[in-house]
Amino acid sequence: MKKSAMTVAFAIFAYLGAVVASGSASGAYPDRPIRLVVSFPAGGSSDAVARIVQQSVEKQLGQPIVIENRPGAGGVLGIDLVAKAPPDGYLIGLGGAGALGVNLGLQEKPLYDPRKDLKPVTGLASVPFILAASPSLRGKSLRDIIGLAKGSNQQLAIGHGGNGTMMHLTGEMFNQSAGIKIDLVPYRGIAPVVNDLIGGHIELGIVDPPSAMSAIESGLITTIAVSSAQRFSRLPTIPTFAESGLPDFESIGWFGIVAPAGTPADVIAKLSKAFVTALAEPGVVEKIRALGSVPMPMTPDEFQAFIASETSKWEKVVAWSARKEN
Repeated sequence: MKKSAMTVAFAIFAYLGAVVASGSASGAYPDRPIRLVVSFPAGGSSDAVARIVQQSVEKQLGQPIVIENRPGAGGVLGIDLVAKAPPDGYLIGLGGAGALGVNLGLQEKPLYDPRKDLKPVTGLASVPFILAASPSLRGKSLRDIIGLAKGSNQQLAIGHGGNGTMMHLTGEMFNQSAGIKIDLVPYRGIAPVVNDLIGGHIELGIVDPPSAMSAIESGLITTIAVSSAQRFSRLPTIPTFAESGLPDFESIGWFGIVAPAGTPADVIAKLSKAFVTALAEPGVVEKIRALGSVPMPMTPDEFQAFIASETSKWEKVVAWSARKEN
């Protein structure tokens, strides 16, 4: 009997060792609240999407999702917190394109390596950018703007939401694709860009729908083109950059959910399923679209491939920008 008991005990320990080695988590996960670090300020579009899906995700996982806003450095500070957290699934993050790898080439000393220190869970939402103009600007189409930029009669400038942001990189891509040199002026966020467009203090701006739709719908600023591959449903008459003469031009803002590297695969799968299911609910879809965003549910593998593709694309733009300035 003693020998049999020892055999059983060894078998149990061997099983537990195999579970740990395989990276599997306890089937009880989650058994306490989960912290979701949103790397942007409260009230922004990414924070709003997090709160839209929050209730559905809580219901599926059976635990509260505690949203914690940690803005700073273009979203890097919040995601750095996630990258250095224990990989147990109880601290996850919502990050944007820049913090998840797209602007790595702009950072002299990155706080973390998103390719090594983070594990993608799912995409959440994407948003196109809009090239908008002050109503006083003579150009009303992208071809007009390019023509003005290539002429010598008018000095143009494009306001954007800050150096290293996707709006900044979109401006760089525009200059590169069109063969022009419009000055890119960083602002502290998009709202000041919209205000300066309305006041005629700057000729052009790259803005996003959540920040600019009110001014657009009121006719206070002029829309020139949208940066996504397809037209934006809220502005169906506004052409894309590609339709306006710059083939293959595409730029979107996006954000998604990540966890620390080393988080067990079954935890990642459970989190991903909960968020993806929430993003498919009609009420959730309607609320996200009302913000001017588009739901972007993905499996962990799909999100990882998407991040890699976006990073590769924007690394080329960053490299071009660096050569241009040197």
